[in-house]
Amino acid sequence: MRILLTNDDGIEAEGLACLARIARALSDDVWICAPQTEQSGKGRGITLTEPLRVNRIGDKRFAVTGTPTDCVVLAVNDLMPGRPDLVLSGVNRGHNVGEDCSYSGTVAGALQGMAFGIRSIALSQSLERFHDEVTAHWETAEAFAPAIISRLLAQKWQAGVVMNLNFPARAPEAVTEVEVTRQGFRDIGEMHAVKRTDLRGRDYYWMSFRGTKHDHPAGTDLRAMDDGKISVSPLHVDLTHAPSIHDLKGVLGGAPPKTVPKTVAAG
Repeated sequence: MRILLTNDDGIEAEGLACLARIARALSDDVWICAPQTEQSGKGRGITLTEPLRVNRIGDKRFAVTGTPTDCVVLAVNDLMPGRPDLVLSGVNRGHNVGEDCSYSGTVAGALQGMAFGIRSIALSQSLERFHDEVTAHWETAEAFAPAIISRLLAQKWQAGVVMNLNFPARAPEAVTEVEVTRQGFRDIGEMHAVKRTDLRGRDYYWMSFRGTKHDHPAGTDLRAMDDGKISVSPLHVDLTHAPSIHDLKGVLGGAPPKTVPKTVAAG
């Protein structure tokens, strides 16, 4: 089995080294193509306005001056001798649950693998708190990921699905349960911009999460992290809200309308 690894924390990230150990427990044909520098929060961004540079830094190991999506595209189309059988993205430093999934470069790397028709998995290791001095329990992801991935690969996946694995901020011996979950949602306003002033008196902003504690619903990826469980969520890229299609067909369809209802015009 040929496995392609990528991430959004960069080629030198501890989580990528952890992912390589996980992958080598499954196969001896492991390729790495990851961003030269951290690309956290870039989502499914691709580089369109400047050239991409690729540095070969070892056997089957490449660093790219771009996003995780760029990395997967280049690896599959140009850098590897044949298509991979599996794409693994991560292991991210910090979980990717709830709305994180739409921002996450880690999830984006897996989604690009899925777009190529390759089974793809995103992996993330939760932290007690997001701060540089906090050491992630990489040993937790490493202890459980190979067997979980093997179980997933033994199953039939529906088209357009990626698997999102999140490991709790606990040592391996403190983790006793895996839960298949759905994507949760945090309260509105969790993300905000912190306003600061530089040495010249100019304002600037730093994007941040408030980190407020909430009672997340059972069955969600957010609740699994709260409860110290491993979360496995099948995700897909179709953003269509099916119930709204039915509702809208009652007012739109056929010839396009040319008049504005009086209630709307009145504001």
